[in-house]
Amino acid sequence: MFKITELSSKDIINLKDGAKLGAVKDVHVDMVEGKVRAIILEGPRKYFRLPGTGGDIVVPWEKVKKIGVDAVLVEVD
Repeated sequence: MFKITELSSKDIINLKDGAKLGAVKDVHVDMVEGKVRAIILEGPRKYFRLPGTGGDIVVPWEKVKKIGVDAVLVEVD
């Protein structure tokens, strides 16, 4: 078992291409069923760490394949 707050300290890695996707910004929870539905990652940054125009990345919980000590493996296009 782990705490949701621990996700923010882990690298989010895409299994499709090995890319680091970004930091966890938020989590969507279904309050009726009490289940995590998605993790929200910070969108890409541009120059001088200013927010980019791409917006946040939503990773459905079904796409989370493995949560390890240092990283979370996801499979997204």
